Amino acid sequence: MPRKVLITGASSGIGRDIARYFDSLGCELILVARREDRLKALANCLNGTPKIISMDIGNAEKAKELYELTKDENIDILINNAGFGVWGSFTETSEDREVEMIRLNIETMHVLFKLFLKDFKARNSGKILNVASAAAFAPGPYMAAYYASKAYVLRLTESAAYELKEENSNVTVSALCPGPVDTEFNRVAGVHFSVRPLTSKYVAKYAVINLIKGKTVIVPGLSIKLAAAVSKVVPSGAAAGVTAKIQKRKAK
Repeated sequence: MPRKVLITGASSGIGRDIARYFDSLGCELILVARREDRLKALANCLNGTPKIISMDIGNAEKAKELYELTKDENIDILINNAGFGVWGSFTETSEDREVEMIRLNIETMHVLFKLFLKDFKARNSGKILNVASAAAFAPGPYMAAYYASKAYVLRLTESAAYELKEENSNVTVSALCPGPVDTEFNRVAGVHFSVRPLTSKYVAKYAVINLIKGKTVIVPGLSIKLAAAVSKVVPSGAAAGVTAKIQKRKAK
């Protein structure tokens, strides 16, 4: 059983519920998010006494700063969860907001993934969960940049996982690819889901169980598993059309 877990984006949603589940397993936690009040509220609900780091890790330099703060903590698992989405036509969405999203969803994830993976490989132990999305499986009209960012997370994780297996490393890396989840993500992205979302509690537990098993791509929910399988054989143009219809129904 892992002893110490670092979780980014831990103040709400999937990150918060992953923290709660690891706490129930008796793990030590390091919780990272911008909102200190939310982190303290979460800490008060846990059995253990987590370390809290309140900081904005929205770019590569901030990610390196977080790594420097925590690299000597003997972390067993990294949960690379921080991220958000932007909804709307690509020519109408805010360029600044999308660049901010790309820096967090890609830059920050990439830097933390790389730096901690190098350390884990050196000692030949450890696990990393990069939170992607079912959005990674298809083009995403009306959330184009978000879908593209999560495709990056998925493909990078799969590639690193292959390299680790070829090297016979004991380190495993996983990508979590949930479909709709009932979290604050909806409000931040400016959408509502037209289908019933999974609870973040369910997704968090499912993710941790499969991360510990060493599964590379973790897809909670039967309907999303089926959609992921179909996406492998459906032409990109057809998939984009289906996604566009789904995204249009999300507009508030």
